[in-house]
Amino acid sequence: MSYAFGKCYDPNGARHGIPTFPWKYAPDGYATRRQLRARGLRPGGQEVAAQVMRRSRRRKGGVAVAYLYRIDRAKRVRPMTPGRASALAKAMLARRTCPKCRTDAGYCIPRSLGMCVPCAYPS
Repeated sequence: MSYAFGKCYDPNGARHGIPTFPWKYAPDGYATRRQLRARGLRPGGQEVAAQVMRRSRRRKGGVAVAYLYRIDRAKRVRPMTPGRASALAKAMLARRTCPKCRTDAGYCIPRSLGMCVPCAYPS
């Protein structure tokens, strides 16, 4: 067993507080938020059940963590209602509307520019 593997393997949660497994070695019955969403599920208010860890040079602490939830305690995703769909459509329209020329740009306005590209670079 490598040092990195042993450092991330804590199935009882004695070192990290919750059960911890190395990347790609989580037992069956656990899933991340994205994996739950792909199955049409959501955590449903449950606490984090476990975590997977791996070394990372990009992260501040040198470790990347993904939280896991129990699949058997997950709930179905709430269906999209007409009210939620219209609210989402209005929010997306607001993100696409240029505040300077008041037209629909057809894409989300970059926050770095604050306006559509033709208004930001007129020449």
